[in-house]
Amino acid sequence: MNALDLVRELIALPGPPGQEDAVRDRVVEQVRALGYAAETDPKGNLLVPLGPDPRIVVTAHLDEIAMIVRGMDPEGGILVAPMGGLHPWKLGEGPVEVMSPEGGIAGILSFGSIHSEDPASAARSVEASGLGWGNAKVLTGYNLRQLIGAGVRPGTRVALGRSRRTLTPLGNSLVSGPFLDDRADLAAMLLALGALRGQELPVLFAATVAEEVGGEGAQYLMHRLQPDVCIALELAPLVPDAPITLDATPALWVSDSFAAIRPSDIRLVEAAAREAGTGLQFQALSRGGSDASCAAARGLCARPITLGIPMENSHGCEIMHADAVDALARLTVALLGVVLGDVR
Repeated sequence: MNALDLVRELIALPGPPGQEDAVRDRVVEQVRALGYAAETDPKGNLLVPLGPDPRIVVTAHLDEIAMIVRGMDPEGGILVAPMGGLHPWKLGEGPVEVMSPEGGIAGILSFGSIHSEDPASAARSVEASGLGWGNAKVLTGYNLRQLIGAGVRPGTRVALGRSRRTLTPLGNSLVSGPFLDDRADLAAMLLALGALRGQELPVLFAATVAEEVGGEGAQYLMHRLQPDVCIALELAPLVPDAPITLDATPALWVSDSFAAIRPSDIRLVEAAAREAGTGLQFQALSRGGSDASCAAARGLCARPITLGIPMENSHGCEIMHADAVDALARLTVALLGVVLGDVR
């Protein structure tokens, strides 16, 4: 499997929280092609066990930040709110897809025209108070009656348009695209599964749902399993208060908004990085959470470990090193060997 080909395929598919079916179906195809059995739990998580009685869970999430319909105006403009940490200035005006039960409806995320000094205009409102979701509207060309007839109502998801779901090479070593968080990590998970074929281990790989809205999928899963260790595959954002380098070297979240890793587990990850030859960066994040840390904060796993691919422009048009997916996959495989020796 080619890492970037996998990423390209996965970012092309819409997967807002609660509606990750298209992404999950593609991951299922890859998992079964590797010879694994897979099942979907009632929450929608995709489960790939490597053996019975798993004590370690490895997660990467299927969902992406998106929008949800909160209402419609009489002219057919769709009013939206964010699902997860999506900011309107990260998207700007451009194509979106209204995920109607009758099929996707093309739309444009719109903030209105600027040629006005009227305080009620979006342009003047933004100058006064900044760009917010109250300034946003999705225009489809359909009127209110037609939208209702197509099944659009509060709760309908709105995703980034398919024409914007591309992977762009940058220079000699970087690539950029939307939702590398967490589609790049799903690709790393698949590469790790490929490397572990034929081994029976007390490990469960899980492609989780609804991570972007509070880690719902992982918490549902781990409430039942109560694993010793959860290893979440994530991004590592380039931020000024937890600086890292934008290269292929994976990063370890030593802490985030929800949990902090044990010092003894930091040493295990360092040992795994030496074994895998990947190197390791460290981040103490002032904001954010992962499947692992959100579950640990609620007592659903004993030991959270979050590994991240370094990325610029988090929750936007993200940028990563072209070799970062392979490096994270190698580190994940090595870490499983080290942690299994520790929990047995």
